[in-house]
Amino acid sequence: MNRSTYILTAIVVLLFIVSWTLKAVSLSGEVDDNITRGFLITISAFLTLAIFSFLYKDNPFYKFAEHLFVGVSAAFWMCQGFWSTLVGNLFPRLSEGLSNFFMVPYQYSPYNITYWIPVILGLLLLMRLSSKAGWLSRWPLAFIVGTTAGLNFIRYLRSDFVVQVSSTFVPLLGNESHPWTGIGDFFSHLSLSASGQFMMILANWIIFLGVICGLIYFFFSKEHKGVFGFASRIGIWVLMITFGASFGYTVMGRISLLVGRLTFLFRDWLEIIS
Repeated sequence: MNRSTYILTAIVVLLFIVSWTLKAVSLSGEVDDNITRGFLITISAFLTLAIFSFLYKDNPFYKFAEHLFVGVSAAFWMCQGFWSTLVGNLFPRLSEGLSNFFMVPYQYSPYNITYWIPVILGLLLLMRLSSKAGWLSRWPLAFIVGTTAGLNFIRYLRSDFVVQVSSTFVPLLGNESHPWTGIGDFFSHLSLSASGQFMMILANWIIFLGVICGLIYFFFSKEHKGVFGFASRIGIWVLMITFGASFGYTVMGRISLLVGRLTFLFRDWLEIIS
C-alpha cells in the first residue's frame, strides 16, 4: 500500500473510534452494555458504507467487507451443517458414545448401517484436497449432482409445470363464487368491483388468451402472418409484460433492502431521523 492508503486507513480508524465513543455515550443503559451496543452499531454502519464505497470504485474497504461477509457466511453455514446434519442426524444413528458426548439421544435402528454410506461419500469428497487421490471425489460429486437434479426435477415439475398448467384451466363464464346464471342476471348485477363477476370473467379471459397467444409465439411450424401473426405479436406483449413485472418485483425487493440500510444509517447510527 502507498502512503495515501495508510493515511486514509488511519483517518477511517480514527472516525470509527470517535463514532463508537459518541454512540456509546448517547445510548441509555449500563456502561458495559452501551459500549457493546455502540460498537455493534458502529461496525454495522462501517460495513454498510464499505459496501456502498464500491459505487465509487473498487477499494480495500470494500474488499475487506466483501471477504468478511463471505468468510462469516461460510463459517456460519459450516456450523449449521455440523450441528444440524452431523450432530442432529448422523451421530445419533452411528454411535452411542458420540451421542452421549454431544448430549443427543441415541436412535438405534437396524437400518443405521445405511448411514455409513454418506460418511464414506463425504470422506471421498474430501479427497478433492489431494493432488493424487482427487479423482475419488468425482464419485460423491456425481452422486450429489444426480440426486439433486432428480429431486429438483420432480419438485419443479409439480410446482412450475403441473400447477401452472392446471391454473390456466379457468372457467370463461363465472366461477364457484359467481356462477353463470344467464345474460340477463349478468347485466342486472353488473359491477366493476374487483371481486365482482365481470372482473372475474375479464381476468379469466385475459389468462386464457394470454396463454394461447404466448404459445402461438413459440409455434414456428406456421409462418406468423395474418391472424396467426397478430396473435403472435400479442404473445410478445404478454411475455414482455410478464418479464417486466418480474424484473420490477425484483427491483422493488432490492430497493426495500436499500431503504432498510439507509434507515439504519440515518436513524440508528446518526440519529438524524426518528
